[in-house]
Amino acid sequence: MSEMQVESIREVRDHIADVVDRADRDDTPTVITRRGKEVAAVVPIELLRRYQQLEEQEILRMVHERMARPEAGIPMAEVMAEILAEDG
Repeated sequence: MSEMQVESIREVRDHIADVVDRADRDDTPTVITRRGKEVAAVVPIELLRRYQQLEEQEILRMVHERMARPEAGIPMAEVMAEILAEDG
């Protein structure tokens, strides 16, 4: 994967097709900023899919880990709260 690009939303607006082409062709993500703050990114679709797959695997790992405990079950809401807390 090539080095990541950083552009303002104003710059991206002027050439969004180029940004998408760069992600598709070169596997180069573009981080989009608004008033200097990173707010979004255009990434190759395979990178997004891989991230989602890893996230799902981690959730399943945590669920299986909790289910393997001999004590009484842990409410799914508690498991999801733990997962969401780790993302933040």
